[in-house]
Amino acid sequence: MEPEGTTEGQATNLAQSAASKLSQMSERTKQLGNAVTIQDPERQKRIILVIVCVALLLDNMLYMVIVPIIPDYLEGLQKAADHVQAAAAHTNSTNSTVRKVTESNFDLQIGVLFASKAIVQLIVNPLSGTFIDRVGYDIPLFIGLNVMFLSTLIFAFADNYATLFLARSMQGLGSAFADTSGIALIADRYTEEKERSKALGIALAFISFGSLVAPPFGGVLYEFAGRRVPFLILACICLIDGAFCLTVLKPFSNKERQNMPVGTPIYKLMIDPYIAVVAGALIICNIPLAFLEPTIANWMEDTMHASQWEIGMTWFPAFFPHVLGVYLTVKLAAKYPHLQWFYGAIGMVFIGASSCTVPACKNFGQLMIPLCGICFGIAFVDTALLPTLGFLVDVRHVSVYGSVYAIADISYCVAYALGPVAAGQIVHNLGFVQLNLGMGLANVLYAPALLLLKNVSQMKPSFSERNMLLDDGPTGLYDTIKMEQREKKRKGLCTTIDENGIETFAQRSYSEEESSGGEYA
Repeated sequence: MEPEGTTEGQATNLAQSAASKLSQMSERTKQLGNAVTIQDPERQKRIILVIVCVALLLDNMLYMVIVPIIPDYLEGLQKAADHVQAAAAHTNSTNSTVRKVTESNFDLQIGVLFASKAIVQLIVNPLSGTFIDRVGYDIPLFIGLNVMFLSTLIFAFADNYATLFLARSMQGLGSAFADTSGIALIADRYTEEKERSKALGIALAFISFGSLVAPPFGGVLYEFAGRRVPFLILACICLIDGAFCLTVLKPFSNKERQNMPVGTPIYKLMIDPYIAVVAGALIICNIPLAFLEPTIANWMEDTMHASQWEIGMTWFPAFFPHVLGVYLTVKLAAKYPHLQWFYGAIGMVFIGASSCTVPACKNFGQLMIPLCGICFGIAFVDTALLPTLGFLVDVRHVSVYGSVYAIADISYCVAYALGPVAAGQIVHNLGFVQLNLGMGLANVLYAPALLLLKNVSQMKPSFSERNMLLDDGPTGLYDTIKMEQREKKRKGLCTTIDENGIETFAQRSYSEEESSGGEYA
């Protein structure tokens, strides 16, 4: 009995020592994580930028990867259904009638499937923007990545149209949270206008890369590895990005959101004339891309007898001028920040001129020039105006960015929801030439509207946020830290605060309202 008791005692001691070592390791890991978070904020900002960029890349790859896969897959399902119907048909006349009906129904199914993501995103975005303003940016980003992961798995294993439609709609739901919270998180962490423009430019480059590389990526893997492989690869990347989000951002242990100020309601932001002008520009500039994507393949087959590889590679060369446009806009904005509106107007003129020249192209090489011009112009508009939205919220509202970037996402979704549904009808009723001329003319005519943003850079930082602190005092740690950060980073503001944080702000608020009251009104 004694050896048995000794053995049990040794086992108990081993278990206790192992548990104490594990707890020590856990404490050290927590201390190390806290040290990295507090002592190296620049590194944390870079990691957050990587997480957001990967999320945007995945969303846009999933959006476009179905272009070469789903039509062919649905066509196979349709042929199987046609075979059953043909076997039941008794005459040639009824057989041809059935084929015509199924062909038109097939085109409608493709259009609705492609548009469903943008439609769901358009519906959810007003709610997701408000939700992000209330709970912070990290939890919605994590929710969006999880929903996108589930939708990608459903895409991989879907075997009928209804399941594909569910997966596409779920992707819109996930994008409404992940895209909006990701862009808003970048705007919140990068408070300097120069840094913010650069960070948003990098995010836009990832969006462009995802959209343009996804069709050849999906087409090659679909051809040689099967339908499920590209979706499973994207699902694995999404899972890894979600794990990084969980460990770095710690969405369920972040206490800062409890002290976030209440953001401006989205309906008030929508009626802000400056934000409305920016939102209109984002809609108009993305219409050519959204309307050409579902219609240009048939036009290339009819007019230049393009091969399948040429159709698949139509948009890929445009990635390089898009990145060039982002780079140039970031550099110009750093040197001449007061001309952001001008860069956007130049981009819209580029888009308009390029769109009008698309129907004149006679071969694949010629077509690359206007398509590259369209993407180059879109890069100018997006890179100039997305930071402008963050700046407008800073100077005219409370610096909480969920709702304002939900408005930007709504602008994109309006274009991409209309594209697959309306573009085909316009081409059928009016023609491909008229479609391109109309889109080009709309961009050129809207460009002068950006003159309304000319004086935005001269506006003084927000007195609405200062008034919040004047009326109520700093109600939480977030308010105090945020105001101190902005005062240190923005030259021209006071850097000294009294014990209650009231007197200095009151004097500065008075002087700035005198100097900028006309512009603000």
